[in-house]
Amino acid sequence: MIEFFFDCSSPWTYLAFHNIQRLAAELQEPIAWRPVLVGGIFNSVNPSVYAMRDNPVPAKQAYMLKDLQDWARAAGLKIVMPPKVFPVNSVKAMRGCLWLAPRGQLLPFASAVFEAYWAREEDISQDPVLLKICEQIGVNGDEFLAGIAQPAIKEQLKANTEEVIRRGGFGSPTIYLGNDMYFGNDRLPLVKAAILQRRAA
Repeated sequence: MIEFFFDCSSPWTYLAFHNIQRLAAELQEPIAWRPVLVGGIFNSVNPSVYAMRDNPVPAKQAYMLKDLQDWARAAGLKIVMPPKVFPVNSVKAMRGCLWLAPRGQLLPFASAVFEAYWAREEDISQDPVLLKICEQIGVNGDEFLAGIAQPAIKEQLKANTEEVIRRGGFGSPTIYLGNDMYFGNDRLPLVKAAILQRRAA
């Protein structure tokens, strides 16, 4: 089984979230979706992300944006860098993924959250945006807000975040095949190769 630890606030995670579904379908491999809070990961084990944001290398920054668009075109996605709200507080959205998972609605919700933020530049930290997404996928908004406020949901998001840190993760997306860790959208070919090698063995 593929474990996919993710936070909707990352454009590279949007790419991986989209692409890994194709990969899993091709290989008929199940995915365990593991929502996390990437800010908690950065605060604990990867604060260099903040330093890079505060003092970017112009040439590297320009290439990263070009690279992102190359990957987006290859995936058939529209990705824009939100000029007003970045980074965004994704805690309610990620709690929503957890609350909706047992209802079989994590995938449509997460997909809609990714698209709202990365394609339409909507602030996914705001209740009206999340409620519009709920309406879009047929989820009762009042139940959603009550659900994501449950202590058990808050604790699960914290536990997932602590787990990925404990297992060596330092960002989103972090992907595991057993104890074998892969980081980032561009490592998906290695994930595929590892799955095929394990099957051959």
